[in-house]
Amino acid sequence: MDTPFLIISLFFPRVVLFIYYAKGWIPTNTVPLLLDVLLAVFIPRLLILIYIYQTLGTGSVWFWIHLIALLLAFSGGGTAAKKRKRKKERS
Repeated sequence: MDTPFLIISLFFPRVVLFIYYAKGWIPTNTVPLLLDVLLAVFIPRLLILIYIYQTLGTGSVWFWIHLIALLLAFSGGGTAAKKRKRKKERS
């Protein structure tokens, strides 16, 4: 698993997956193709986390960084989610 994939996928998971699929650079994994496509479209961070787990394991710092990013994204820790909450409270 190369470092540019890991860094760019933190910020733009769908884009990096699309580019790596197009170039044929996706890391070897045991995820079936249909699940690969569905996760890439709907939950790309989870798919990347699976790739990291299968390639580097849970002992890797990258696994934990991406897990924290996944939890923040799904818990509404982003600025867009906070803005939506504030808008709802005002109206």
